[in-house]
Amino acid sequence: MTVADNVRVQEGALNRRVTFLMWESDRALVLDIDFGLIHSPIQLGDTKAMPQRYEVTSLIDCAKTLCIESGMSEQCANDVATVLTEGDLLGHDTHGLNLLKPYLDAVKRGDMLGFGDFEEISVRPAVANWDGKFLPGPHLTLRAIDTATSMAIKYGTGNVVIRRSSHIGALAAYLEKPAREGFLIQVVCSDPSVANVAPFGGTEPLFTPNPMAWGIPTSNDPIMIDISASTTTVGMSARLHQSGQKGKHNWWLDSDGKPCNNPAVIFQQPPGSLLPLGGLDAGHKGFGLALFIEALTSGLSGFGRADSVDVWGANVSVQVTDIEAFGDKQAFLTQMDHLVEQCINNKPADPQNPVRLPGQRGLAYKREQLEKGVLLHEAIWPSLNELIEQHGIESPVIAG
Repeated sequence: MTVADNVRVQEGALNRRVTFLMWESDRALVLDIDFGLIHSPIQLGDTKAMPQRYEVTSLIDCAKTLCIESGMSEQCANDVATVLTEGDLLGHDTHGLNLLKPYLDAVKRGDMLGFGDFEEISVRPAVANWDGKFLPGPHLTLRAIDTATSMAIKYGTGNVVIRRSSHIGALAAYLEKPAREGFLIQVVCSDPSVANVAPFGGTEPLFTPNPMAWGIPTSNDPIMIDISASTTTVGMSARLHQSGQKGKHNWWLDSDGKPCNNPAVIFQQPPGSLLPLGGLDAGHKGFGLALFIEALTSGLSGFGRADSVDVWGANVSVQVTDIEAFGDKQAFLTQMDHLVEQCINNKPADPQNPVRLPGQRGLAYKREQLEKGVLLHEAIWPSLNELIEQHGIESPVIAG
């Protein structure tokens, strides 16, 4: 949740800057956007490291130590390291350890609080509203899932919303554990400090991509859905723009509301926007989803775009449902297992690309990396290694 694939967002009344980390040829590049203008890429290093796999526990310990050294409590550090590594395990490498340096930079700036407690604003037996005080998003979201799960066990369902959380990473990273334990889980978020998606029929950016995720139990692997209310992401737009490429379709609107396949329009002044999910023909659907996510996050938390927020973060809503509260658990699993089987056995339009369930590829990738080691995206290591050298700690152990 995110601010799409943004690595860092800094906003203020007099300054707006978005920074993207990517890889081009044999060097790491930073795309630095200030008031929509593209500055020259910053070369971080000319040596491209050979791909390495790292032991999972060692990688988590390394990230945790860096968090503690940067001012996070042990609990916050453990939650951040675990969730970000889970993002990489599932293949969400823009929202995995790629975010560690931006998180630690936010702690240094004071935009992310490394320790402390959230504040309960409103509590009832099966719902709660918290002020996260810009504590690390992974820490708050995991606590919200624990609390909502306890509510669900007692009352059938539990819902926790959080205002003023910091960035929460990949939403998919929170789904597997609750779903395997027999709970339906929903995690959605928005960031009221950022705007890059216009309402359907409009021309001015208003929403973030507003990601939404669900974990659904089955008798085997859970179904793990992680999507957003926009057609593409800010990160993909930046990547295409930096390499001089156009999109495959008209995924953007220029500032006059004209559809185009040129990602550069969202970095110009006045800025264009990302099309909502559904595009030109059915963008009202993505628009509707974006509005509902805003209601679940900013609306229920009582804090959002009406408050002129200028700190990178997130408003979050977590809902957990105990399927046994509705009757026989096996009856639920029978229905879901039947759907899974029917989907997988559905005649493919392309035999080389059969139907794949949401989360299927990510979980397969995770199993492979747990066995062979985590293969970090090549753009991640330069910033991670910089942090390791800066703090004088040991590098993660190479697998194998």
